[in-house]
Amino acid sequence: MAEPSDDWTGYDTGFLGIRVPLPVPLDDARVRELPYPRFTVLLEPSRRFAVATAVNIDGAALLDLARRGEWRLDDRVPPAEQAGPAVYADNDLDRGHLVRRRDPGWGSAADAREATAATFFYTNAAPQASLFNQSKELWLGLEDHVLEYADTTDQRISVFTAPVLADDDPPYRGILIPRRFWKVAAWSSTRAPDAPTLAAAGFVLDQSELIDAGTATAVAPLGRFRTFQVPIGDIEQLAGVDLGPLVDADVFARDETARPAAWVPLSAPSEIELG
Repeated sequence: MAEPSDDWTGYDTGFLGIRVPLPVPLDDARVRELPYPRFTVLLEPSRRFAVATAVNIDGAALLDLARRGEWRLDDRVPPAEQAGPAVYADNDLDRGHLVRRRDPGWGSAADAREATAATFFYTNAAPQASLFNQSKELWLGLEDHVLEYADTTDQRISVFTAPVLADDDPPYRGILIPRRFWKVAAWSSTRAPDAPTLAAAGFVLDQSELIDAGTATAVAPLGRFRTFQVPIGDIEQLAGVDLGPLVDADVFARDETARPAAWVPLSAPSEIELG
């Protein structure tokens, strides 16, 4: 079981060889910056969920480790600022990892085990309807697809993920359940090897049709989830976070003449536009 440590340095802004800063709230709202091994969580205390997470992934050094970890509160944060086990008890809500368990699990076996265990803090979780969280192939496959695409470089990507913390999210057990989640994957493009440039792709997953505002349970069999590739500038406005250079690095919306008029729904990773 991972214990919070002063040695945890968190997300590395220079990991891609191009500086990519942590996202920050557009309204300068107070957040708690919590470093973990190779990832950082920006916790919004009043909502008790992350407004942003950021993780560095070295695909060339990833280890295939057995699932190991127990969900727990982070003692660096007051319990009242974390959505803990009571939110998930006796209902159809899953504790959805924001930073995936396997993403920071690279390098030495000891370092990888410590990093993957650290993803089980409640600060790195958000409630997801069970049908949504268990239908993982597309949403979780997005990062793997980008990682494979980035194989032309050194297989390094940085991924930013969080729920959209909207004011009209449905209330339940003292929290508001997010209806949407966003993700941005970034990598270093080597089309010009002597001058690598930042490239990024953004996605939104909508679980609105799976959340019953009255009971906070999955709505089945009519419920479904939808995944979209969207302009990163739209994510910035939707989530209320400053995504810095990621907006201009967007491969989906870089060419103004080819900018999509609407979000593009995805049914398979092969449909992702990566430039």
